[in-house]
Amino acid sequence: MDKDFLETLRERGKKSKVYRAYQLIGLEIAEILDDDRHKSLYIKLAKERHASDLLTLAKDVRERRNVKNKGAYFMKLLSEKKSHDPRSNSHKQRH
Repeated sequence: MDKDFLETLRERGKKSKVYRAYQLIGLEIAEILDDDRHKSLYIKLAKERHASDLLTLAKDVRERRNVKNKGAYFMKLLSEKKSHDPRSNSHKQRH
């Protein structure tokens, strides 16, 4: 095989492949929270919940300067919100 071809494949593999809107939202949340390790979790959440709610919460967490682990704090707030939300018992909601 040609070395240029192999290099092209390696470079292409490094780029993210986004096919759905919820994937982009999940990746955006991971970037906002500076938490690339859990981007698949954020993609899953974006698939199941309203994108605007998730993005608003992530941006709020980002603005809090005293939070060291923004991803964990985001998940804590999200679970608290779910337990107080009367719609949380309904079926999964998509954006």
